[in-house]
Amino acid sequence: MELENIVANTVLLKAREGGGGKRKGKSKKWKEILKFPHINQCEDLRRTIDRDYCSLCDKQPVGRLLFRQFCETRPGLESYIQFLDSVAEYEVTPDEKLGEKGKEIMTKYLTPKSPVFITQVGRDLVSQTEEKLLQKPCKELFSACVQSVHDYLRGEPFHEYLDSMYFDRFLQWKWLERQPVTKNTFRQYRVLGKGGFGEVCACQVRATGKMYACKRLEKKRIKKRKGESMALNEKQILEKVNSRFVVNLAYAYETKDALCLVLTIMNGGDLKFHIYNMGNPGFEEERALFYAAEILCGLEDLHHENIVYRDLKPENILLDDYGHIRISDLGLAVKIPEGDLIRGRVGTVGYMAPEVLNNQRYGLSPDYWGLGCLIYEMIEGQSPFRGRKEKVKREEVDRRVLETEEVYSHKFSEEAKSICKMLLTKDAKQRLGCQEEGAAEVKRHPFFRNMNFKRLEAGMLDPPFVPDPRAVYCKDVLDIEQFSTVKGVNLDHTDDDFYSKFSTGSVPIPWQSEMIETECFKELSVFGPHVPSHGPEPKPPSGTAKEGLLRGSSSVSIKTIPRVHPIPRPVLTTTSIQTTEILTLMNKNSSILEVVPEETGFCSPAALNLCMFPRICHSAAVSRSNHCCFGFFFKRNKFLNENTAAFFPSELFCSFCQSQLPSRCQDLPLRSLS
Repeated sequence: MELENIVANTVLLKAREGGGGKRKGKSKKWKEILKFPHINQCEDLRRTIDRDYCSLCDKQPVGRLLFRQFCETRPGLESYIQFLDSVAEYEVTPDEKLGEKGKEIMTKYLTPKSPVFITQVGRDLVSQTEEKLLQKPCKELFSACVQSVHDYLRGEPFHEYLDSMYFDRFLQWKWLERQPVTKNTFRQYRVLGKGGFGEVCACQVRATGKMYACKRLEKKRIKKRKGESMALNEKQILEKVNSRFVVNLAYAYETKDALCLVLTIMNGGDLKFHIYNMGNPGFEEERALFYAAEILCGLEDLHHENIVYRDLKPENILLDDYGHIRISDLGLAVKIPEGDLIRGRVGTVGYMAPEVLNNQRYGLSPDYWGLGCLIYEMIEGQSPFRGRKEKVKREEVDRRVLETEEVYSHKFSEEAKSICKMLLTKDAKQRLGCQEEGAAEVKRHPFFRNMNFKRLEAGMLDPPFVPDPRAVYCKDVLDIEQFSTVKGVNLDHTDDDFYSKFSTGSVPIPWQSEMIETECFKELSVFGPHVPSHGPEPKPPSGTAKEGLLRGSSSVSIKTIPRVHPIPRPVLTTTSIQTTEILTLMNKNSSILEVVPEETGFCSPAALNLCMFPRICHSAAVSRSNHCCFGFFFKRNKFLNENTAAFFPSELFCSFCQSQLPSRCQDLPLRSLS
């Protein structure tokens, strides 16, 4: 039996390390799995997608990168992106260096004589910012300037972006994002633990190699316990919250027997294990402070969505590979209606707030009580109202919560004692964090006086403890109790509506982040070569392509995307091949290619010989309605010889838009103009 556990752990560790190969856990067919669709397949998406600047160019990671690439190809816009980057760096700068960094930004971007002066920031705003900088620089110094820049970018630049090849590429990514998700999307590994409705196991996305935790909710068990609303509530809350301090939902799908939530994997174990099983119970105050700060940031992100968590305890705080924590298990979390309060006696014995025990109406206050319990337990090595391994009835624990005061030992500094007392105030109205400012009030407590929350939120602070990458912080496979078979429950068509609400596939922001983190975006988002905007007709390519003109996609940096300029209508002659011949060839494939008479103002039919995607390949077009892309087909890294008659295999792509030639064109011969 020990051998079975060793094998399961070894396989999991190998997967976590990326399999030890160059693909880093990716399938051999990963490029085929993530193959871009032809841009024509994205037209419905183009018509229906919400054209909101904030969503498309800021919140969505792939959209943000593509919009940046677009701006870098437009004169004047590149400096706006550099300014936004500089402000982002300023906001995570240590307090003692804020003044120096602020002056640097003012001089470079907000001084009229500067070559990269940001003209869209008004003079009055510049003067106000400069005055604040001289008085006392703060993290929010450039907030108004940043807003002014975004107001400009969401105007004409954004509308130009929507008509560019970069937005076309975004649509192709969105098309991939919306593909169906099934159990075959993942590789499954060992069981990590148990949830309320089923097991939690490790899994890996075949296309990217990224590891996740898959929480299986057995359909029959959900139905027997009438847990449909609870399961759907957890899924919808996870989908809504995007925080580095809360486990993220990346995928939701169903199998024949289960509903599956694919979540951030946390390989470092939970706080309960580290408090009680790693030496003497409890942590040094410095370590407890770091975890408390990250938990507070997670609560703040939940509260920003008006969600109260209600189940803070060490078992629900998980560590990742690097030692950062995330809040997990949102089964008891609930969204509070705007301007309203809720009631519900839910939580874990010893961690429920007095107002919860008394069944009173409450808002976000139970979470600050839970934070106080956690800080106390991390420092003391036991919960505030129950001793370690003390056998006591639930009623007695509830009585202690309502009536007794917690006891503080020599382990607590004055600041730690103070914050615990203020968070464990029995009257919710007087409790720290329960006023209008919420988490901001807690952050100002002297306990956190040396904590730079901006750097913490950016992931720039090193955790005090890093888990062993060769360890598996969970029970042995055979020690995890298996669920019994559910009997007497039948699934029927009446359950389908619930399943359809649950199984929604990929979640946009985590999915796009996965594509970037695993470098799939870098390897696949490659555009064509530079094309001059004016000048004589381009010469046909020589028999041998110049070295470096077209390289393999894996070697092209996404930061050096050339600008593709509009191309004037080409003037071509047809001496070696007649227009009628081309028209004859095209008519054989009329379902794919659309030939337009020259007198209508479209590119001449002869030009179709240079680019076989008229009105489909439009990346470099002046207007989609009256020009085709002046592109050449290439196979792998070489141009096809202009004097060679060849057939189009499936590997041929357009050099501008990277669109693959439809397989139905494979019998169309390549003919060149002399």
